[in-house]
Amino acid sequence: MAPRPAWRGYLKLSLVTCAIELTNVVTHAEKVSFRILNRQTGNTVKRIYVDAETGKPLGDDDEIKGYEDDNGEFIHIEEDEIEAVQIESSHTMGLDGFVDKSSIEQIYLDTPYYVTPADKVSQEAFAVIRDAMAGKKMAGLARIVLYRRERPVVIEPLGKGMLLTTLRYDNTVRQPDTVFGDIEAVKTDQEMTDLAELIIDKKKAKFNPSKFEDKYEDALLELIRAKKAGRKAPKAKAPPKPSNVVNLFDALKKSLSSEGGSGTGRAKTAAKAKAATKRGKPKEAATKRKSA
Repeated sequence: MAPRPAWRGYLKLSLVTCAIELTNVVTHAEKVSFRILNRQTGNTVKRIYVDAETGKPLGDDDEIKGYEDDNGEFIHIEEDEIEAVQIESSHTMGLDGFVDKSSIEQIYLDTPYYVTPADKVSQEAFAVIRDAMAGKKMAGLARIVLYRRERPVVIEPLGKGMLLTTLRYDNTVRQPDTVFGDIEAVKTDQEMTDLAELIIDKKKAKFNPSKFEDKYEDALLELIRAKKAGRKAPKAKAPPKPSNVVNLFDALKKSLSSEGGSGTGRAKTAAKAKAATKRGKPKEAATKRKSA
């Protein structure tokens, strides 16, 4: 069964328009979820809206949305009045500008969606826009109304389709300096840095998302199976106690040894190789100038 589109509308580049659909990249895969039960009867419970003053329950027809103004008064807004609010980006994404995708800081990237042509008539225009962006190695900036909020988005080619990623507004993002400002500038020891780099080299691998496992989900399933079989819940394993690092250099050497490498010798070799490379560059440049 094809996934249900999250949005249908039009993609526009100047006077070129094509109908498109957005599909969530992230699937809602089956995972452990719990319902609230009445402990005494075992029956499921449901939530009911009640009047905050009278305590009386409300029916669906009694509910209405309200916006609280600065005076504490509520302005009543009907659901159909909200549905009637439409702006251009409710149904059309106009490509307003183009940027190098790498110029967008990761902290601004939010939710990804696949973009596909909505019908056969739109496939040619869709392909032209996609291939033009691919040829220029650029990503398009646009706006779209999703879930009753206008969001800035970036669109880029992806295989036969495109990828749209919603962006966060600047005033909703904490800048790194506001969090990292108290971190002291530390001059690290080159030999210790070389050891850490060797450990990284040992652990280097290709990105493979299929290896990601939700071990917490597995533990919940183990608990559920035990309870269903009438067994006691598995005892919680005590978390390993972090060792107090007294000597960082020794800890790095031990870490490298545990990864199958030798410590100080390799670090010194790596450091010498780096130093030799740095020393060789100016001489190389000087040789080139003489020969010129």
